[in-house]
Amino acid sequence: MTTGPEGSATIRVVLTDDHPVVRAGLRAVVDAEGDMEVVDELATAEELVRRVGAGLEADVVLLDLRFGDGRMGGAQAAREVVRLGGPPVLILTTYDSDQEILAAIEAGATGYLLKDAPTDELTAAIRAAAAGQVALGPSVQRRLLGRMRAPGVSLSLRELEVLGLVSQGLSNDEVARELFLSKATVKSHLVHVYEKLGVDSRTAAVAEARRQGLLRD
Repeated sequence: MTTGPEGSATIRVVLTDDHPVVRAGLRAVVDAEGDMEVVDELATAEELVRRVGAGLEADVVLLDLRFGDGRMGGAQAAREVVRLGGPPVLILTTYDSDQEILAAIEAGATGYLLKDAPTDELTAAIRAAAAGQVALGPSVQRRLLGRMRAPGVSLSLRELEVLGLVSQGLSNDEVARELFLSKATVKSHLVHVYEKLGVDSRTAAVAEARRQGLLRD
């Protein structure tokens, strides 16, 4: 953090989102707070990782989850930022499926918030992240709590990854190559998915997972 003219600490925030309008809105919110300021705006996750590797000086990174086809995603970028010893990452996105949330948390994100969160919720999350605390939005907390209360219908992160690729139309062989698994392991994961969801086919598993909010539509 930097020190303001009256000796108060100022939280340095970096915005990483591929939509200029979103960045402008976030900048307006952050800069309106007396104890924080935007010190940089980035349009890609790749640029964020490069900057962190070069010694980016910041206290919190606000990071979108998706940047378009062929681009590094927010979860992967969060993992790289953590690996490089960068600042805490607060995911700010429109996606709230279990698959997205778990991937980000597993990657080391300090927090996860939805873009429609109230301004005071966003600024509180930034302060929490800067202080090294976990910052999860209320809807995200409810979803994670639901998983804990109903473990019988919860899928592991790997099972969600497999089913997510299946939902994109990939075959077992393609899923195996994508995740660096054997075909037998992929089949085993799918069997467990079927059992947990109470279905007997790939199509039914994807449909049920979407119905339960485990996968995005």
